[in-house]
Amino acid sequence: MGTISTKIYFIYRKFNIDAKLTLKLDQEIIKKAKKYASRRKLSLSRLIENYLGSLTSGQKNDDDEIEISPFVKSLQTGVNIPSDLDYKKEYHKYLTEKYK
Repeated sequence: MGTISTKIYFIYRKFNIDAKLTLKLDQEIIKKAKKYASRRKLSLSRLIENYLGSLTSGQKNDDDEIEISPFVKSLQTGVNIPSDLDYKKEYHKYLTEKYK
């Protein structure tokens, strides 16, 4: 037989019972996150759990390496954009050509 705390631990592990976690976050972020979760009919806890689960699933051993999501990878075009590009000027040229 084990101690009561050991038995409770095994119950948590066997039945995958949720555990409490206390976080300190910026008030505005909490408000926005609650609205976001509400629109998706999720609790804030479930939203955070899903996010943390997505971050840690298939996690590599190298903690310094940042994993890029498949969605972000799909946005790659292979085009190098100059750091001094004036995007407003380029967009203006594009619109001028388009609507001549």
